[in-house]
Amino acid sequence: MPTTLDRYILRGLIVNYVIAITVMISLYIVLDLFFNMDEFTENASPTHPILPDILSFYGNRIFQYFSQLSGVITLFACMMTLSRMRQANEMTAILAGGISLYRIAATVLGFGIATTAMWYVDSEYIIPSIAHKLARDHDDAQGLKTYKLRFLRDGDGSLLSAQQYLPKTQELHGLLILERDEEGVLKKVIQADKATWTPDEPGGQRGIWKLARGSEIVRTPEEDTAFDPSEDITRHVVDHVKSDLSPQAIEMRQSAGWINFLSASRLDDLSDRLDPVNQGRVRHAKHVRFTTPIVNLLMLLLGLPYVLTREPADVLGSVLKVLLLCGGCFMFTFISQTFGQNGTPLPAWLPIMVFTPIAVFLLDRLKT
Repeated sequence: MPTTLDRYILRGLIVNYVIAITVMISLYIVLDLFFNMDEFTENASPTHPILPDILSFYGNRIFQYFSQLSGVITLFACMMTLSRMRQANEMTAILAGGISLYRIAATVLGFGIATTAMWYVDSEYIIPSIAHKLARDHDDAQGLKTYKLRFLRDGDGSLLSAQQYLPKTQELHGLLILERDEEGVLKKVIQADKATWTPDEPGGQRGIWKLARGSEIVRTPEEDTAFDPSEDITRHVVDHVKSDLSPQAIEMRQSAGWINFLSASRLDDLSDRLDPVNQGRVRHAKHVRFTTPIVNLLMLLLGLPYVLTREPADVLGSVLKVLLLCGGCFMFTFISQTFGQNGTPLPAWLPIMVFTPIAVFLLDRLKT
């Protein structure tokens, strides 16, 4: 059962957390809007105001920004709460009551675990559900822009192309699908003037593209050879084709970082079904997804020894030390994750390997 002290600390943590999440995400949005306002105004007109585009774009981006800043927001809330208690000499009163500072640390760490659970829900459920919207550019917040598709790889190895994709109506015009066998040899070509998406189930990954004037060309070579116009080829009329390239998946893949939008379960499904380059990116994304909450809690443990003390003096100096050390950890993690996308797990784990001994050393010197 939470004690009166726990409830008092948690109340301060929640208030500071709300302040931190509001200030940091608002600052993130303002800075991004400042540098990209011209892209929103490209389509501005009396019949197309920019405010709905801005609200739509950043309304979805809030969840992505939270995923990126979750650890920093939690650290800020905890440091501000403990610094205020320290400056008000409340740490001395707690120690005088026979309560160890480790008891306060346990409450703060529990709060950190709770916010990490929020990060998990955001990364595994919310972001994957809106990934196709996160892939849109600033000048296409409503998803109205049409574009060509070039050889998008399906889960079974097929390659999908289209002369035009219309996100608003979820239609493909000038569809071409190349189906290949396990060795990558072409076995079937599907063409259609137009294709319209119908999911197997609401929110499902797989579904059916219903074809208008669709046909398939099937080759039946006697041996594994290259395509030869003289070989036995048959043509059939087809009215649909199954695929896991849904409209949402197509929009999502327009982003260079689309793999990072996927949930861990979806990453497992794709790990053996993509080309070697993307397989390496999937492996890296899986390790990053696992190590990120650990790094977030590690930053909290790095900052605690500097503010969890009964000495009220030099609070500002302690906060600056926290910013330097935890900021270094955050930047080191960002660099490791950005430049380690070749599929090896080491870059994702390197921040934990470097900063865990430092956190243990600092906590061991903590005077409670």
